[in-house]
Amino acid sequence: MLASEVSPAHDRAPEPIPLAPSAPTSTVPRPRTLSVTDPSTLTAVGEAPVLDTEAVRAAVSRARAAQPAWGALPVRERLAWIARAHRAFVEQADRIVEVTGRETGKSRVETLAQDVLAVCDLLTFYEKTAVRTLSSRRSGTGSLPHKRARRVYQPHGVIGVIAPWNSPVNLAAGPALTALVAGNAVVIKPSELTPFSGLLVGELLRGALPDPELVQIVTGDGATGEALVKSGVDKLVFTGSVATGKRVMAAAAETLTPLVLELGGKDPMVVCDDADLDRAAAAAVWGAFTNCGQACVSIERAYVHASVHDAFVDKVLAETRRVNQGPRDQPGVHIGSMSFARQVEIVLDQLTDALAKGARVRVGGERRPDLPGLFLPPTVVTEVTSGMKLLEEETFGPVLAVVKVESDDEAIRACNAGRYGLSASVWSRDRERARTIADRLEVGGVVINDCLLTYGIPALPFGGVKESGFGRSHGEEGLIELSRVKTVVEDILGLGREFFGFPYHPRTYDVLKLAIRAMFGPPRRLLRVARRAQTRPS
Repeated sequence: MLASEVSPAHDRAPEPIPLAPSAPTSTVPRPRTLSVTDPSTLTAVGEAPVLDTEAVRAAVSRARAAQPAWGALPVRERLAWIARAHRAFVEQADRIVEVTGRETGKSRVETLAQDVLAVCDLLTFYEKTAVRTLSSRRSGTGSLPHKRARRVYQPHGVIGVIAPWNSPVNLAAGPALTALVAGNAVVIKPSELTPFSGLLVGELLRGALPDPELVQIVTGDGATGEALVKSGVDKLVFTGSVATGKRVMAAAAETLTPLVLELGGKDPMVVCDDADLDRAAAAAVWGAFTNCGQACVSIERAYVHASVHDAFVDKVLAETRRVNQGPRDQPGVHIGSMSFARQVEIVLDQLTDALAKGARVRVGGERRPDLPGLFLPPTVVTEVTSGMKLLEEETFGPVLAVVKVESDDEAIRACNAGRYGLSASVWSRDRERARTIADRLEVGGVVINDCLLTYGIPALPFGGVKESGFGRSHGEEGLIELSRVKTVVEDILGLGREFFGFPYHPRTYDVLKLAIRAMFGPPRRLLRVARRAQTRPS
């Protein structure tokens, strides 16, 4: 299914989308549909079908039938086809911004950066590195010098992708393109909130490839996602909440389907007493409020040394008041609306809990009464303490919690205390100090004197620890993650009989023991040193 078959017109108000051609009255029940609403206006965008288990399995079968020919192509030839998709993302940038904006409420600049630029940057990295990354590699053979070994990277087959709603093009196209570069076919299940963005990704990719069946889009709700998990795909990439990720993992366990899970975060920033406060405050505001805080790497907690806490807060408040929030297509808008009504409720519940326990909202904190959509303004909260939901649960909204700490050690302990571990940032003019803090943080990636870059640099592997998930996207690791690694060992001498072959010679044990001592025992010089150390008086 392509976006052009179901997406609304772009030059007029969206109308309900027919799901089937006009036909005589039939007793066949009408398929279930998803009703999509623009969160910034609360107006209807259109409808998309909810595919059932049978339809999902059929999509996987079509992808599997198309994959062998694609996987047999050399990586360089696959990249030549994918370059056509790269051009399509550049040429269709305005359309991507429009379709995605209607479903998410994102501002135009943020959509262009997070859903177009990010995909193009990733593809440029693969165009430069994928041939080398996926090439066969020689490997050492240890104690068997008469053998030759190599690693071979082959496709899994069909990769399933369950994409979220916060960056629906990037987080569907990114893993899908990685899978395709590695020689796989792909089946994408977009979020039920953003099916048209997913369908558009399918259209752009299918139109670029030699066989459009290599990419399948299955729209629907949680049942559709569950059907994809159980459909027999060879590996699954899931991006979403911890709760849903656990259900996906449980379902995948029934068929031993391997997973890559990116389950969000509670990303902290550590502001040392020698930090550049102007730069740190500006970054905190952008890192916390871009896309209304609906990013897995959004800054949600700021641990600030007591001696600079008040000055930092004053600068953050000044920067926050400069953020222009409004309808996504309004000139000069920095951030648009939130995307999901349920997420607004979660954010407000955390704020209510924090206020009841002694926190103080310094700016924001309530829905915008002057705007009809899901607009929650940038919010800064101080006097936040442990035991508040605002510090312990993922917020995924435009809220920055600021916590005063007395030392680097206290900040590090607080950062590591939570159940998430995706990314973090450290702010200090002393680079060695910042690196020391970074090394002690239990996260998948750290940025020093900047933020949000662990995902934004395609050459770096991205992923988390603890309940933020496992597996990696981006970098060489991302391509290898979606490849099956095979080892091949060859004999190069052609001996008539191997040393370890049956029957064992009577002296095999003695010869093997001598060989072990010769190869792995310490050199005689080291033995003499060890003996002298043993006899030296204490």
